[in-house]
Amino acid sequence: MNARVEVTTDQLVADLKTVMEDAEALLKATSTLTGEKVQEVRARAEESLRQAKVRLSEVEEEAMRRAREIADAADEYVQENPWQAVGIAAGVGLVLGLLLARR
Repeated sequence: MNARVEVTTDQLVADLKTVMEDAEALLKATSTLTGEKVQEVRARAEESLRQAKVRLSEVEEEAMRRAREIADAADEYVQENPWQAVGIAAGVGLVLGLLLARR
């Protein structure tokens, strides 16, 4: 069976935050280990974690910017076309009502 899973930006952000928290915990747990190889791996992991935090912040900012743009566009449309907006909302409500009534 091939199940499709829809992954949203919010889910990706939450998963990335979890991975970063786990990586930070791992780095703290291995802080007492010594050796050149361990220090090299820790340095790479710390740099990767730093870059991931930067990217996560950029993704969050971009998602918020897009959400604001969409909300502004919807608000502008409703203000310019109030009766069309009411009609669309009523149509969507009717379709959803019919679909839910079938269940």
